[in-house]
Order: sequence, then structure tokens, then C-alpha cells
Amino acid sequence: MNDSLPAVEIPQPSPRSTRPEILAAEIIERLTYRIGKDAKVAKPHDWLTAAILVVRDRIIDRWMDSTRRVYEKGDKRVYYLSLEFLIGRLMRDAVSNLGLMNELRDALASLGVDFDVIAGLEPDAALGNGGLGRLAACFMESMATVDIPAYGYGIRYVHGLFRQQMADGWQVELPETWLAHGNPWEFERRESSYEIGFGGSVETIGGYDEPPRYVWKPAERVIATAYDTPVVGWRAQRVNTLRLWSAQPIDPILLDAFNAGDHIGALRESNKAEALTRVLYPADANPAGQELRLRQEYFFSSASLQDILRRHLQQYPDFSNLPDKVAIQLNDTHPAVSIGEMMRLLTDVHGLEFDEAWEITRGTFSYTNHTLLPEALESWPVPLFERLLPRHMQIVYAINAKILVEARKAKNFSDQQIRAISLIDENGDRRVRMGNLAFIGSHSINGVSALHTDLMKVTVFSDLHTLYPDRINNKTNGITPRRWLMQCNPALTSLIREAIGDKFLDDTEALHALDTFADDAAFQEKFAAVKRENKVQLAHLVGSRMGVRLDPSAMFDIQIKRIHEYKRQLLNIVEAVALYDQIRSHPELDWVPRVKLFAGKAAPSYHNAKLIIKLANDVARVINNDPAVRGLLKVVFVPNYNVSLAEVMVPAADLSEQISTAGMEASGTGNMKFALNGALTIGTLDGANVEMRDHVGADNIVIFGLTAEEVAQARADGHEPRAIIEKSKELSQALDAIASGVFSPDDRSRFTGLIDGIYNHDWFMLTADFDAYAAAQRTVDQIWTDPKSWYSKTIRNTARMGWFSSDRTIRQYASEIWRA
Repeated sequence: MNDSLPAVEIPQPSPRSTRPEILAAEIIERLTYRIGKDAKVAKPHDWLTAAILVVRDRIIDRWMDSTRRVYEKGDKRVYYLSLEFLIGRLMRDAVSNLGLMNELRDALASLGVDFDVIAGLEPDAALGNGGLGRLAACFMESMATVDIPAYGYGIRYVHGLFRQQMADGWQVELPETWLAHGNPWEFERRESSYEIGFGGSVETIGGYDEPPRYVWKPAERVIATAYDTPVVGWRAQRVNTLRLWSAQPIDPILLDAFNAGDHIGALRESNKAEALTRVLYPADANPAGQELRLRQEYFFSSASLQDILRRHLQQYPDFSNLPDKVAIQLNDTHPAVSIGEMMRLLTDVHGLEFDEAWEITRGTFSYTNHTLLPEALESWPVPLFERLLPRHMQIVYAINAKILVEARKAKNFSDQQIRAISLIDENGDRRVRMGNLAFIGSHSINGVSALHTDLMKVTVFSDLHTLYPDRINNKTNGITPRRWLMQCNPALTSLIREAIGDKFLDDTEALHALDTFADDAAFQEKFAAVKRENKVQLAHLVGSRMGVRLDPSAMFDIQIKRIHEYKRQLLNIVEAVALYDQIRSHPELDWVPRVKLFAGKAAPSYHNAKLIIKLANDVARVINNDPAVRGLLKVVFVPNYNVSLAEVMVPAADLSEQISTAGMEASGTGNMKFALNGALTIGTLDGANVEMRDHVGADNIVIFGLTAEEVAQARADGHEPRAIIEKSKELSQALDAIASGVFSPDDRSRFTGLIDGIYNHDWFMLTADFDAYAAAQRTVDQIWTDPKSWYSKTIRNTARMGWFSSDRTIRQYASEIWRA
């Protein structure tokens, strides 16, 4: 019947004015009629919401136009599945990409409102943990910028990652309440709701003369409801969609139980559903936490795939062309259960044969690996997986049988190789290997730096690479220059525009023209002035939050990232202790004033990481209050690291610490942000540091320590940390001071276990790299004392980082993986 209806001409809205007086009038209108406030009594958060609504209206026009174009042209869509999207604040990002920054500032100023003040009130969406989530956010912005039709799919966490506070130097986890007062950027899509099942049983239907059909009858069901946030590309060429799922119960209250007096029990279905989307990464040190994590991953994967297939069938009669019209990218192993869910939907719900469904699935999915740590490649106990997802367990076994038979027959795999590629880990308790499932179910598997990709082929996926030698490829990570230069460092952006023009705003590689100014004394002076002003802002933030006074003329030496032993914040702290001893022992030397700044969160169940945070704070307390240091060294741990804090710390850094154990960091993106903003990098040849050295030049980066090959060889040869410590006076004295309680007089054994681990096994090669690291730091001191040399190097870092734009990365994904 609908086919006979006449086509409806949809009127297109006229372009909205961007004149400041029009924007100001619209802000007053939203304040009055959408928020219900008179301008005379409006609070800063009211002005923020009103301004967002005015900006949002201009985004919606472009958003709808972008969607219409995709349907009209039949473009291939990219779907980016990620358990994390560390999007941070959106106001400045959206306004800048729309080209409205000056106009909106003027509009608000005419109303007596400071743009920067209200923008600073916007909650920082804590939907990610670190680099993986921030990469997803950069990729979403870049996909819109380079005109790739895309959806991001994730979870609308109510609290997200915890808010970090310090109690006597210890990390304390508190809920992050970014949604407490609503989110004016998002739109609820009640029509995009899907049932998600858990548990239950599987029935087989079919007679003896027809193939069996499998019907999963879940014991539990929840509803996934979509919330859409528009993602604006640079100059608003395209607006894509970030779709986040919220869980709701089918029956919000069990009235029989409530009327019987069980008022708490009557809400159990609501509580179970809400728990799904309450917190990012629930602690999985116990069975209940593991089950909740797996529920979260299946919940958002199933909702996303149901949504993708529904949208496809709106345009096309069947799924035969799905790989031609849909590209699904798995961001790490968290959404890997999507492989099994796609097979279930195609075979059980839509009636495809297994082999046909498998070809479509493998042609549609691709997988980004972010780690070489075997323990970080998720796996689930078979009993848990089978109880929670019984039909998916059957599908996993069916896929496994198909692949193992193929490997044995076609490649003559040995028993050892078969065990390595199997989807079921038989070593100890049987577990479902999600990394292997993601690899086998995808047509493309990419690493995120050249070194990482090469190591994937010979470590975690060596046998799968032998089976499928054409699948692994490299896509070195990048960052969006809009947020990580133009928005977080407007003064440097203005200086660059003054020097080389505006071309770099649209093509970051045009920054290379700045190279000619690296040795220009006048430009160096301006560059140094910008850096100092950024340091003054950071010093003000640290002073107001922590009561610690910093000297902006000192070297700001910054390490900000997730707290993990392989990232080696501990190496940095131990070197700080050794430097502290040297400064006190040799006051006659001309020491470079230095501030070591740390920030980052430790997983709640990661004991050693939390102990490292406590050590940093204990060391800071002693050093910062010792008059013998004469202010030459300060140590600061800034709590509650998030995107907004990074936007202040990154432009203020003189020295960027990228000191992970070689071969263990997949890529890193913090290293790129620092270098783009004119910091010198001290680091190992790990992750993207290798490519950064190639681009900025070996003379403009300070590299130290073992290579990935040397680390592997040292471990194979039987690394002996105790012997190394005994040969290094500075290292042994620093470790003894920490272990004996010099920095923990209230509990002298607090760090004994941490230091014993270094003496006895030192898996992360702190002892092997310490002397080289300390020597590299003194090289940094020497460069610092020659400002002309320092700014020549740091200007060249900014000039040569254009290749590390996420726009370049996304173009490579689009042409080489997605074919979009």
C-alpha cells in the first residue's frame, strides 16, 4: 500500500544565520522556552545548555542532509563497534568544526557570558579508559571529516569510568556522574529498541528429511534503546552518528512481589537491566564481575548488529550484498562476540545456510588488535559462556570445527598449531578465546603501528598468520588535529597560521612548511612564549586543585596515561628518587629545574598499579618538602585524568615520557599529541615511537633502552635483575630507599613487595633500562640548557607530525580495508 502513495517533497530548511546578534537572540529564546529561565536569574549551566541547543540546531540540519545523501547514493556504511568512546566535552569541538567560534563568543559576550567559563562546566563524558577509547573518538571525528558515512556503536554508561580522588595518596574510586543533569547533545530513539536475551536453552526443530533449525529461548530479556549523538566533521562537511545503547527492563516492576511486601525484590529486573549500562569495566576479579562484563559486551554487540541488519533490509531485499554495503570494524576483542551473534542472526533468524552466513560474516567484519599481551586478549570460561549464551557456544564450536579441519587438511597443521588456533583454550580450565574468534571471523586484522603489526605475526597470532597469511595489515594510529592542536592550543595554532598560512587546517601534512622556521630566532621566541603561557595555565590548575606551586620556567616533564607496569611509571619514579639523591649530594652542580608530572587511573583490582600511584604521591610529599632540593625538583600526581585535563597538560609539556617496555605498547597516541604541541619525546623504540623517530628525525627525539628484539632475547636468556642492580650504584640506592621506607615512614614495608618484584623477576625490564634512561635524562638536560637547540628540535616535532593525523589513518582504513 505504501508503494502507491505519492512521493513527499521534504522542504529543506534555509541556512541558519551565524551573525552574533542572531545567535544571541536564539540563545535567549532557548533559555526562555526550553529551559524556562529569565536571563536575569539564569545560572552558568543554564547558559551552557541554551548555547548547546543553538549549536545543536545547526548541526541537525547538516546531520539530516548527511543521512539523506547516504540513502540517495547507496553508499557503503562503516560501523565502528567499541566498548569505549572517550569523547570528552563536545561544545568546543562542535563549535570549532562548524566554524562558529568567534561568532558564538561574541554572541555570549553581548549577553554578559564568557564562552570559556560555561564551556568548562560541560561534563566530561567518561565513556572510555584510555588510548583505545580516545582513538575511537578521534576516528569518529575523522570519518566525518573525510566524508565516510559511519556509525559508532557503544554503551551509554551512566557513570562510565570512575572519578579518581586521592586519600592520603591512595587512589579512591568514586562514580562519575556525567549524566546527572541530562545530556543536551543526545536524542533518544525509542523506535530503535531491540530485545537482548541471556541464558535459557536451545531447541532443535526439523524433521528427518530437512536440515535442522535452532531456536534459542532465552531465560532473561532486556531492551536495548538507542541514544544518538551527532559527530561533526571539520567544516561540517559531514555529520555522522554515535549511537549508544541503554538497557531497560521489559517489566520495570514486579507488581505481585511489590504488593506482597517485597518492595526491593520487586525491582530486581530493573536493577539487573540498569547494571548492564551502569559502569564501564566492572571489576572482573570475581565471577559476578566477569559475568557482567560478558553481558555488557553481548548486549551492545547484539543491539548493534540487529540495528545494522534492520537498516540494510530497509534498502535491499536480502543479505547477499551485505559485505558490499556494510563494513563492521571491531575495536579490540570486546565486541568479538559479534561474530557469533551475526552467525546466529543470519542463520536462525533470517534462514541462511551456515556456509553462506559464514562467507557474509567474514566479508563484513574486520578487527583491530590493540595488544600483544596474551592476558589482554579476552577469554571467557566455557561454563560461563555456555550458560549465558548457549546458542553462541554451539556456533563457536561449529566455526571451530570448520577452521580446524581446514587447517589440518589444507595446511597440514601439527597438534601444537591446532591447539594455538583453536577457539577453545584447553590449557587448564577451558576458555573461549575472543581474539582468535575475532581473527578467524574477519577478512582483515590490523595492528596499530608498524612494529606492533610485525610482532603480531610472530607472537600472539603467529599460527593464525600462517593459516591466513594475507589478513594481517598495518594501520598506524593517528590523532585528530582539530582537538589536539587547534582547540587545545589556540595560541600555537595562531602562531603557525601567521607563519605558514591556513593550508595545514585542512591538510595537517602542510605543517612541514614550519620546518623552515625551526632555527629562526624570532619565531623561536614566539614559540617559547606560547609554551610558557600554556605552562602558566597548567601551573594555575595544579595550584588551585592541589595547592602545589610550580615554576613555569622549570622543565615540565609529563607522563600521562593509564597506570600499568608495562608503561613504566615506576621507572620514572625510581629515576626521580635517584635524581633527588644526586641533587642533595652535589648541590654545587648546575641542575636543570624540573617538574615531573604524572596523571592516570589504575584499574580498581590492579594492586601494583595502585601501589605505584601511592609511591608517586609519597615520593612527591618528601621531595617537594625538602629544603635541600631548593625547588630544583618537584613531583606531582594530578588526580582524575580525563580528556579535559589532557587538553591542559599536553600543550604545557616540555618533555613527553613514552618509556614503555619495548614490544609491549601497541602504538600510543599520547606520544603524537605531545610532539604535535612542541614537546621533546624521551622514549623507547616501542609502538609508534619507531615511526615518530623516522618522521621527526633521530636528532629530534631522545631514544634509549632495549629494543623489542633485545627484550625478548634477555627474557629467553634468563634476565637477572639482581646482578644489574648490584652494578648500578644509583639504581640500588634508589630501590633501597623506597624499599626501606624512606618515603613511607608510616609504613616502612609498604613498598617492599613492589621492589622485591624488581629484584626477583623484573618482567618489564626496569633494571635493564634504568642506566640508559638516567643517561638519556641528562642528555635532555644538556639540550634544555641550550634554548636555541631545544626550540629547534621541538619546532621540528610540531612541523613533522602531520602524518600522524587520524584523517590519514581513516583514509587508509577506507581504501584498504572497508573499500568505502
